[in-house]
Amino acid sequence: MAVKMRLMRMGKKKTPSYRVVVVDGRSPRDGRYIEQIGRYDPQQDPSLVEIDNEKATSWLSKGAQPTEAVEKLLNISGAMNTLKVRTGQIHTVGLKPSAGAATAVAAADENQVVEPVEATPGPPGPEVAEEPAAEEIVADTATEEE
Repeated sequence: MAVKMRLMRMGKKKTPSYRVVVVDGRSPRDGRYIEQIGRYDPQQDPSLVEIDNEKATSWLSKGAQPTEAVEKLLNISGAMNTLKVRTGQIHTVGLKPSAGAATAVAAADENQVVEPVEATPGPPGPEVAEEPAAEEIVADTATEEE
């Protein structure tokens, strides 16, 4: 069974709000779902994004595939950062914790240290010729007109 995380449309006509749900990939957009993990309301200013990061990371670690829209919402809520920290794809040293990623940083291994890498200068680039100043251009056009 292919499990997906996607948006389920709710609300009235022309005023959409969405639930972030985990569904079987073959079910219709507004059909039966396995679990609701959050909600998204684009009509509010600023947009409302409420996602249970624990449930989201649990489903992602089990292999659920988020749609593009849900993946953006998971990045906003910090669930993707939490998953990456848990799986070791990113390190917590130098990571600025967002509101959702605070639990990820707290849950990370304290003994994990990453050495900073010094930047080495690359080969010199091609020489760039300086353009003539505007005064020189004006002087050249003045002599041509005479």
